Amino acid sequence: MRIIPAIDIIDGKCVRLTKGDYDTKKVYNENPLEVAKAFESHGICHLHLVDLDGAKSKHIVNHKVLERIATNTSLKIDFGGGLKSDNDLRIAFESGAHQVTGGSIAVKDRPTFLGWINTYGSDKIILGADAQDEKIAVSGWQEASNLELVPFIKKYQKEGISYVICTDISKDGMLEGPAFELYQKILDKTKVNKTIVGPSGVEDIEKQGIKLIASGGISHFDELPRLAQIGCEGVIIGKAIYENRISLKQLENYILTC
Repeated sequence: MRIIPAIDIIDGKCVRLTKGDYDTKKVYNENPLEVAKAFESHGICHLHLVDLDGAKSKHIVNHKVLERIATNTSLKIDFGGGLKSDNDLRIAFESGAHQVTGGSIAVKDRPTFLGWINTYGSDKIILGADAQDEKIAVSGWQEASNLELVPFIKKYQKEGISYVICTDISKDGMLEGPAFELYQKILDKTKVNKTIVGPSGVEDIEKQGIKLIASGGISHFDELPRLAQIGCEGVIIGKAIYENRISLKQLENYILTC
């Protein structure tokens, strides 16, 4: 399971919110590059970078922060927040994003999001499926929708999406543990039969599913092996690192022993 620390950006600074509420903003570091370099120095290879200003403004804002981190580290960055147009996507990739996450766009402008999948491929486009009471939320979680979480994911799975980030909003920033049951449900419901051909040419049926990245509520190191056990491909960790609930040394040791 990939370890993916999170850096959320407002006004160019590293912040965290609680349940997506901008009024709960807490600044942890005014230099996101410094934070990213600390992650890298402990053997971490991936970063989840969120442009919260962009999510609110509905267009990319903090691409210069992305560019600085991409230029000065070797981290593979998935970038999200405010990506609403082909131009936003172009700027993100040109600024150094390895992958991009589309959440609101996947709900509000399905043709454009499908165009991104077709143009860049499913390895570059992550579906952001963030939910409250298993209903999809959009616009930086400021708006609710009537879309059911699992059918929403399955619909895009049929279109080729393989990477999915799911945040249970009620857990985000609460340091009370992740939504284990929800992630198990998603993984169970999205498994499909795939025909594979072995070296001898014999066909077999194998159950395959999405690459689910858990996000929200991580509070202690012991939760990570459990997420890996149920089948999560990655886990995004934010406040637990910044509040010293999980140390970078623990994450370094976890990566080395995987």
